[in-house]
Amino acid sequence: MRQKGKKGFWEFLVLAGICMFVAGLFIRDGKASGDTLAEGGRKERELPGSPGDNGDSRDLAEALAGTLEIAGSTSMEHVTWALAESFMEEYPQVTVTVECIGSSAGIEAVAAERVQIGNTSRALKQGEQELGLVEVPMARDGIAVCVDPANLVKGITREQLGDIYAGRITNWQQLGGRDIPIVVIGREAGSGTRSAFEAYLGLSGQCRYANELDSAGAVLARIASIPGAIGYLSMAEADHGVRTLCLDGVEPCAGHVAEGRYPLARPFVMVAGEEDWEQNVLVRTWFTYVLGTKGQEIIEEIGLAGP
Repeated sequence: MRQKGKKGFWEFLVLAGICMFVAGLFIRDGKASGDTLAEGGRKERELPGSPGDNGDSRDLAEALAGTLEIAGSTSMEHVTWALAESFMEEYPQVTVTVECIGSSAGIEAVAAERVQIGNTSRALKQGEQELGLVEVPMARDGIAVCVDPANLVKGITREQLGDIYAGRITNWQQLGGRDIPIVVIGREAGSGTRSAFEAYLGLSGQCRYANELDSAGAVLARIASIPGAIGYLSMAEADHGVRTLCLDGVEPCAGHVAEGRYPLARPFVMVAGEEDWEQNVLVRTWFTYVLGTKGQEIIEEIGLAGP
């Protein structure tokens, strides 16, 4: 009787071990890995726990070292450098580099493992979502419609803006301004700002530009220096030598973007490779910092809305 009981006890332990192993497989492939299923079936990721979450942040700041390479959107240059400088103060043995090559090129650089993080001023397109990258919205930005400082027009409607970029309205006098030709300025193909702007107007690939420029800074300088110019910029960039127009009666500002009132808004997104997201301590710490209190304070100071 004693031997039979002992045998049953060991059989129970073996069976319990098998059940725990199978349960572990389900957990690993489900919520425990940080996966959530977004509307439409697209997989998004919850932020993995930072090594500093257990109270060892001081030790982490002293131990964390290496180079974090970021590339992508020129519209995100200002906010990314502000975050990078603050991050390097917090982690003095870390170097953060930022290369502004455009949203599409930044996504491609992460997919090719040339950099750890890509900046994109738009959501990932369907083909890009198939690259196995993790997409992390870190802020929301309004795209401001900008004109030269001497322009008398104060506001514009979506329909009027579409007519300008389609070439149907060609003189500011048609909108109550001075008799001066409209000079239509935009970003280069591959720009996340251009993609979001053209999609808003329903003119993807159909806008008629006088100038197509490869950075937000170049657009800013051109609008400021050419009478009759019109262009589009991130709200955070549109404050030096240009004037912004109200769009459908709403001023472009972070408050109106956060409230959902400003109609021409888009996400600022950072992407990472799946392996870096899961295993790279430096990448995980960066995302924890950006989405944490300090990071979001910097984002608000720049003039952006939270994600």
